[in-house]
Amino acid sequence: MRVLDALTADIKAGRIGPGERIPSESELCERHKVARETARRAVRVLRERGIVRTEWGRGTFVVGLAERAGEDEHQDD
Repeated sequence: MRVLDALTADIKAGRIGPGERIPSESELCERHKVARETARRAVRVLRERGIVRTEWGRGTFVVGLAERAGEDEHQDD
């Protein structure tokens, strides 16, 4: 999945930092020449891994390390 790989690389390299919005599905489709479902799947995998969070009507944002650590603490409750 080249969209997932590209987004992961951008996040790891700091090109998209914590709190920053990742490109929209339509932007990802245009940039990578893929179907909307492919872009959607890549974002879903990042969300499942806790790397991004989606805010309805606003977009999808990179999660910071502190925010990820906080989520881990709450999972034990």
